[in-house]
Amino acid sequence: MFSIGDFARLGLVSVRMLRHYDAIGLLRPAHVDAATGYRSYQAAQLARLNRIVAIKDLGFTLEQVRTILDEKVSAEELHGMVRLRRAQLEAQINADLARLRGVEARLRTIEREGHLQTAEVVLKAVSPVRAGELSARAAGYGSEHIGPVITPLFGELCRRVEAAAVRITGPGLAYYQAEEDGSVLIHACLPVAASPGDPYDFQIVDLPAMPTAATIIHHGSMDAALPTFQALAHWIEENGYQSLGLAREISLHCPENKDEWVTELQIEVTSA
Repeated sequence: MFSIGDFARLGLVSVRMLRHYDAIGLLRPAHVDAATGYRSYQAAQLARLNRIVAIKDLGFTLEQVRTILDEKVSAEELHGMVRLRRAQLEAQINADLARLRGVEARLRTIEREGHLQTAEVVLKAVSPVRAGELSARAAGYGSEHIGPVITPLFGELCRRVEAAAVRITGPGLAYYQAEEDGSVLIHACLPVAASPGDPYDFQIVDLPAMPTAATIIHHGSMDAALPTFQALAHWIEENGYQSLGLAREISLHCPENKDEWVTELQIEVTSA
């Protein structure tokens, strides 16, 4: 038998926590001295304590912990819960990091207000493109919403195009459709040599030509593309044009290091 202090040290928890677990009936001591009220625990109770702490640290309430323990969750099931929670936490961390990168990009844009470089904007005609396409919906147009959707979407599209042995004829591109509920439909595309009627597990689409497009080259991760987008917007307005939709993004160079990416942004325009 162990005193409450020794048992707390063995279980890497506080005495106060053990007293609370006793008070709510989650982990009763093996023995309580009737005269002194001192609590004593058995080594075998460490197994229940480990489960309580592990499940609680997964984000469950103590009442939920009690229910899970009453169902006698196995070590294997606990491992499964840990894997699921880890995936959820990693997704949340990635979303938070993307949001932070977006804030940093916006701050850089604020610092450059009045000094946006628009000289690199090129007005040109864009030819029609036949492409293999997969689509998915994102909650919004911010990088924290787009990134987690478009990256796996392109990965899956590349896998399917390669499996179909279809020849890719140009750099990948993405375009977007704004929905009324504020969400965005993302279209990931690879230019291909294929016919629209061919039976693939991806769509074959013909992207229309843009008779007049304002274009600019962005260097670096798309998470930091806000200043480039806004420079393009300033150029469009200052030169008497009106945009006809969201930008197409042409991946000219996309190595593993996102800071080395080169992307052409294309916005179809007309005279205002």
